[in-house]
Amino acid sequence: MSAEKLPFILPAVFTIGPQVEDQEKVLLYAKLLSSHDKQSNHVNELVQGVIEGETRVLAASMTMEEIFKGTKEFKKEVFEKVQLELNQFGLLIYNANVKQLVDVPGHEYFSYLGQKTQMEAANQAKVDVAEARMKGQVGEKLRDGQTRQNAAKIDAETKIIKMQREGEGEKETVRVKTDVQIFQYEKEAEVAEANAELASKKAGWTRLAQLAEVEASKAVDLRTAELPVRERFGCECDDFFSSRKSFTENWSVLTRAVQEANWELYKNQRAADAVAYEKQKSAEAQKAIADAAFYASQQAAEADLYAKKKEAEGIMAMAEAQGAYLDTLLKQLGGNYEALRDYIMLTNGAYLEIAKINSQAVQGLNPKISIWTGANGNGDHGGNGAMKEVAGVYSMLPPLLKTVNEQTGMLPPPWLGKLTEAGSSASK
Repeated sequence: MSAEKLPFILPAVFTIGPQVEDQEKVLLYAKLLSSHDKQSNHVNELVQGVIEGETRVLAASMTMEEIFKGTKEFKKEVFEKVQLELNQFGLLIYNANVKQLVDVPGHEYFSYLGQKTQMEAANQAKVDVAEARMKGQVGEKLRDGQTRQNAAKIDAETKIIKMQREGEGEKETVRVKTDVQIFQYEKEAEVAEANAELASKKAGWTRLAQLAEVEASKAVDLRTAELPVRERFGCECDDFFSSRKSFTENWSVLTRAVQEANWELYKNQRAADAVAYEKQKSAEAQKAIADAAFYASQQAAEADLYAKKKEAEGIMAMAEAQGAYLDTLLKQLGGNYEALRDYIMLTNGAYLEIAKINSQAVQGLNPKISIWTGANGNGDHGGNGAMKEVAGVYSMLPPLLKTVNEQTGMLPPPWLGKLTEAGSSASK
C-alpha cells in the first residue's frame, strides 16, 4: 500500500542462498537450520516475511507516482534493505527481479494512469501537430508578405535609380551640347574679329596704294608742267619752283596726316564693330547657356518629381503588402486584435524596450517609506470618544510632516507648528 493508501501488487522473484564464501555466514545459516526439522518451511517463511515487511515499509513511504516512475530506484531500495536484514542469518540475495506493478482487483490505478499518459501524449501530439501546422501557415504567409514587400521595395528602388540615371544622362547630353555651342560661338567671334582686322588692314593698304598712285601722278603732272616754264624762263623760275615744291611737300605731309587720321578712325570703328559683334555673340552664348541650364533644371525637376512619384507608389505598394500581411495574421489568429498586437509587439521587441525604459526609470531611486498608525481603537462610547478620535488625528500629524520633510524638504506652515530635531511637532 502506497502513501496515499492505494493497494497494489508487486510481483517479485528473489534467488536467496547461504554465503558459502564466508565461514561466519555459513555458520549463522547452519545455526538457523539446526533448530528446526529438515522438512520445516521456517526459512522460507522467514525470508518471505523479511521481503514483504521491508517492501511494505518502503512502499508506505512513497507515493504511487514515485513508485510507478522510479521502478529501478524502488527495486534498489528493496534489495538493499532486505539484504541488510538477511545478513544476520548468513543469507545472500543472488538475484532479484521486480516485475511490472499490477493493480489490485477493483483498484485500476495503473490502468487509468497508463490511459492518462496515453491520452496526454496523444493530446500533446495533436497540439504539436496543430501548432506546427499553424507555424507553417503563418510562416508561409509571413514569407509571402515579406517577399511582396521586398519585391515592391526593390521595384520602386529600381525605377528610382533608372530615372536618376536617365536624368543624369540627359543632363550630361545638355551640358555637352551647351559646351559645343559655346565653343562654336567663341570660334565664330574669333573668325569675325580676324576678318575685321584683315579688312581693316586691306583698307589701309588700299588707301596707301591709292595715295602713292595719286602722289606719283601729281609728281608726273607737276614735272610735265614745269618743263615748258623752265625752257622759257630758265633759272629765274627755280626759286618759284623750289617754293612750290616745298608747298607741295607740305601739302603732301598734311594730306598724309589726314589720311592717317582717317585710317585710325576707320580702324577704331572696325575694332568697335568687332567688340560689339563679340559682345553680341557672347550674349547669345550666355543666353544659350541660360536656356540649357533652364532645360537641365527642368529635366532634373521632372526626374525628381517622377522619382518621388515612384517612391510614393513603392511606399503604397509596401503598405498594401503590409496590410495583406496583417490581414493574414489576423485571420490566422481568429480575428483577435489583442493577440495580433501582442505578436507585433513581441516580434518588434517592444516588451524588451518597455522593460529597459522602466529599469532605467527606477535606477538611482532611493525611496523612503514611513509607516505610522493612528490612535488606538480603544475609544469609549460617549463624549470622550470624539475627543480621542481628534487626538488620534492630531497624533498622526508629526510623523506625516516628518515624512514630507524627509522626502521633499518642505516644512509645515508656521500656523500648523514646526518640526523639532527629534522629528516631533509642537503646536503654538
